[in-house]
Amino acid sequence: MSFKYFKFNEFDSPDCPGSGELYMSKKLIEKLDAVRDELGGPIRVNSGYRTPEHNKKVGGVADSPHLYGYAADLSVGNGRDRYRLITLLLKHGINRIGIGKNYIHIDIDPVKDKDVIWVYK
Repeated sequence: MSFKYFKFNEFDSPDCPGSGELYMSKKLIEKLDAVRDELGGPIRVNSGYRTPEHNKKVGGVADSPHLYGYAADLSVGNGRDRYRLITLLLKHGINRIGIGKNYIHIDIDPVKDKDVIWVYK
């Protein structure tokens, strides 16, 4: 399987080469690929799949969707970029969004509440 804009290794846990292809949700990457196509500019993935060890190292929660390949953290610049990206994420069915100062967490975890946006402090 291949995508128009993303490569699996962009979603690798830093301590486990190849983990993006093994563990990331293809559905999430397909949705993100569609968002990228409409955005008309690059999207940088800060974090995708995480091993339990890496998740602990970065302070991730114990039941993080990153552990199951259902999440990605995306780099974001200014408020306009953040607004445009969130608008497109919602349009393409990504409805679990966490907003950080310079990143946006997205996930499609099937066991967590849907239609939720939160802010990281």
